[in-house]
Amino acid sequence: MEVLMKMWIVLLLLSVCSETVICYSDGKVEVACGDMTPQHGHEPITKNPPFNITTDKSQFSPGDKIKVTLSMASSSEGKHYFKGFLIEARNAGNLNEIVGSFKLIDPEISQLLTCDSKEGSAVSHTGKSHKTEVQVIWVAPSDSPSSVQFLVTVAQGYKEYWVKSPGPVVSQNGVAPPPQTTFGGSIGAQTTTSSILSRSFTSEGCGSMKSCLRDPEGCDPQNDTACHFLSFRALGSSVMFELSGPAEGYVSFALSQDKWMGKDDVYLCIRDTDRVEIKAAYVSGRTHPVYSSQNILKDTAWRLSDGVIQCSFRRDIILPPENLNRFSLDQIYYLFMAHGRAEDGRTHRHDRQPLISTYQTKITGPPEDLIGSRSPLLMKYHGAFMLIAWTSTVSAGVIMARYFKPNWPERNILGQKVWFQLHRMLMALTVLLTLVGFVLPFMYRGGWSKRAGIHPYLGCVVMALAVIQPVMALFRPAPDASRRYIFNWMHFGTGTAAQVVAVVTIFLGIHQQALSLPAPWSTGVLAAIVVWFVLADLVLEVHQRGFLPIGKYFKNVKIYTEHINSDDKEEILFVPDENETYNVESFFKNIVLAIYLCGNLGFLTVLLWTISAV
Repeated sequence: MEVLMKMWIVLLLLSVCSETVICYSDGKVEVACGDMTPQHGHEPITKNPPFNITTDKSQFSPGDKIKVTLSMASSSEGKHYFKGFLIEARNAGNLNEIVGSFKLIDPEISQLLTCDSKEGSAVSHTGKSHKTEVQVIWVAPSDSPSSVQFLVTVAQGYKEYWVKSPGPVVSQNGVAPPPQTTFGGSIGAQTTTSSILSRSFTSEGCGSMKSCLRDPEGCDPQNDTACHFLSFRALGSSVMFELSGPAEGYVSFALSQDKWMGKDDVYLCIRDTDRVEIKAAYVSGRTHPVYSSQNILKDTAWRLSDGVIQCSFRRDIILPPENLNRFSLDQIYYLFMAHGRAEDGRTHRHDRQPLISTYQTKITGPPEDLIGSRSPLLMKYHGAFMLIAWTSTVSAGVIMARYFKPNWPERNILGQKVWFQLHRMLMALTVLLTLVGFVLPFMYRGGWSKRAGIHPYLGCVVMALAVIQPVMALFRPAPDASRRYIFNWMHFGTGTAAQVVAVVTIFLGIHQQALSLPAPWSTGVLAAIVVWFVLADLVLEVHQRGFLPIGKYFKNVKIYTEHINSDDKEEILFVPDENETYNVESFFKNIVLAIYLCGNLGFLTVLLWTISAV
């Protein structure tokens, strides 16, 4: 008991300590140079910071050295120390531009970083030790702007940090400072100067004057508030982009070299209360975008109306080499469009699967009216294979085994009864389709899907039951064995359970993000497939139990013939032989099967067509 208690204490300590150690405790935070945001996965604190940042000069000349001091405020409450920090100097007129370089005073607690391809352009911590004060030297460059502002990010713990807190502004001697960039929303939510659009975008000229990607296909953002719209056209050495769509927090698009999310050039229009921030970013995978520290967007403008976010900007086709992770616009790319929620300038995962252009297009190429899909091809195949397997082949195989054993008694296929070979073929096809369809989502996701609810868990159950069935059939006893009934019930029970769970799983799957079919009619069509099978099964079951004796009707047919010269009637009882009765029974079942298969194929075709169209 004592050993167990110690183990629990150790695990608890490890979990607590890991919060502090996980994210860049060594201060190598170049990844945060742009937006100065720690990669902690928590929201920054927006109340007044408990620290001060000061300088020993308010004016400078190129080449001058200014001492910058970061210290805890004497009146601060709570913790009287900080662990991590990031200090940068930026152009006060354009806070996207990093200015100058730093020199260290105490290398034991501070280190230089290379941000924006400039060595020593930022300073960070070297470890997680408690600090109350840090001092560094900033060196003004020869091409220094008229005024410079110091910004700092400070972390007291894994969940306690302040982002891009504004520090003092120092001005160059004899140079009038330009208007400073303002801060809106939370601390660190930079807002660049943008104009407000006077009117909505329009789809006029799509395919002739500009390239457009729209969802729904052919929609016009000027008249349809549900229209997600992206347009672009070349203007000399730059490209003008227009982006529009209904969203609570942001709309965005990305340039990608493939149809997989990751290593993409991203552009976002993020709503911040009553204004919109327009940002360039980069995503390395299924992570939050890393915002660019370079101001590469020109002529930015935005508009908010009826829940629709609209923004436009211009970007040079070719950018200087220091703009890392920015794609040249004279190449071909897939286009992604996404939207979602945002809080305090921080974006959350997109609400729907991104719209991805069907093929690559050259951004500076001839105007095109592009089409796209929100469902990846692998997921379309996944849905199609599962639908065919569990709404068509398996139901036909079940009907064949339950009701067609007496049919074709004199015919064999490869030495086995016709019904058995058909049943085995259909069930083997079901297992094969299920196996292939089961693997496809893992190939697409690269692992387990964490946001699909119970759907993937039920899918695993279906896959397991589908494999158990043929394995169980390999060990079935002979038809006259005393324990054959045990196998029959187990085979029936496992198959029925698999079919029921599979249908439930499909109902949950047709509205997943990666394959969202139009609601509610797609649900109605799927329900019609299920009801159609139940009706066919019910008719055949009633017939098999003798409640619908089609063949017996012929045993009671009375034929009356009337003699020419008499009013007498002669009753003749027509009694067919057993073969004729059997033929009638078989004919009836064949008709029911044919009607069922035609209806099933019709419903299935509608769903498969819908999958191909989303």
